[in-house]
Amino acid sequence: MNDHSEGSACPEWDPLAPDALVDQHSAYDDLRGGCPVAHSDLLGWSVLRHADVLDVLHNHDTYRNHASQHLSVPNGMDPPAHTPYRRLIEAYFAPEPMARFEPVCDMIATDLVASTPRGRPIEVMDAFGHEFAVRVQCAFMGWSRDLHESLRAWVHEQHRATLAEDRDALAANARRFDEVAHEVLDARRKAGTDAPDDPTTRLLGEFVDGRPLTETEIASIVRNWTVGELGTIAASVGIIVAYLAHHPDVESRLRSDRSAISAGIDEILRIDAPLITNRRVTARPTTLAGVTLRTGERVTVTWASANRDERVFGDPDEFRLDRDPSSNLLYGAGIHECPGAPLARLELRSFVTALLDGIERLRPVHDPAPVRATYPAGGYRSAWVALDDPARSSD
Repeated sequence: MNDHSEGSACPEWDPLAPDALVDQHSAYDDLRGGCPVAHSDLLGWSVLRHADVLDVLHNHDTYRNHASQHLSVPNGMDPPAHTPYRRLIEAYFAPEPMARFEPVCDMIATDLVASTPRGRPIEVMDAFGHEFAVRVQCAFMGWSRDLHESLRAWVHEQHRATLAEDRDALAANARRFDEVAHEVLDARRKAGTDAPDDPTTRLLGEFVDGRPLTETEIASIVRNWTVGELGTIAASVGIIVAYLAHHPDVESRLRSDRSAISAGIDEILRIDAPLITNRRVTARPTTLAGVTLRTGERVTVTWASANRDERVFGDPDEFRLDRDPSSNLLYGAGIHECPGAPLARLELRSFVTALLDGIERLRPVHDPAPVRATYPAGGYRSAWVALDDPARSSD
């Protein structure tokens, strides 16, 4: 067992206990109220408070991102190796490529909302979350619609294997995705100058430290972009739709002031996190919130707790548009802040705008009752709403 300072509240807890799985946010809120960090066999040391999470995020010499044997570019890397990869990847999410992709994203969102049935219950994750995430991610990468189903199956298996701590299944799933990525990349190579100009093709021509990216590095980048977008965007869409359905005052506020949509989305996802945790490993002995950690300790940054810390946000469930956006850790902070945040924000803004344009209002459906996702996922496994008639009638 790890050493910790005399009198520090560092309880053992079980992130997979039934009460924690039923309501993750309440479990983290209760735990955070009694201690800054808590220990479990599954997660090592869970960091729960906002200030301590910032300490971990900004002290990358002590808390390293290289926490897995599997290559993960760039989020599983540390400086100095991390820096050139990060610079390369940020260019894909710069203002100019985001502006080019915006009308495509708007069209996908508008078409999806328009094709969704009105006046009867729909399940949010199936109708909106997963469908929008797969469509928009494939469009961004320039991938065929033929990959939609296999991508959904891949994400489902990743979640199952992570929850079961099935290392063999995780490794097999990583290989399975790499096979898909290699097939897509091989097809682009064979197409030569006829290959479409999209992120997938452009990755084949990238260099780092004066050499071309390796096939393994490209596959890792593609995997991280795809997994990050599919899982997080689907969860985010589900959370936002369910929240607006249950908070008509917020829906009305965003409908009347479209300039508030982006801030409103970030605030909803602060309240109800789509991404629960990230891993770190200590590179040297250190003390965190009174707890003495040795080299090689597993540390888990708990976004779903830090973004609800009363010391920063007061009532964590209060929806407010006047909060300091720099306090919101939705996309992380420091050198490892999510490089794809501009794309995620664009996609979610497009979806919410299309939803508000295309319907008169959202209504919650209480039967069936919503079912929350369980760790390591955030958001909902299923939630039901109804869409009222379109706001715009034909002339």
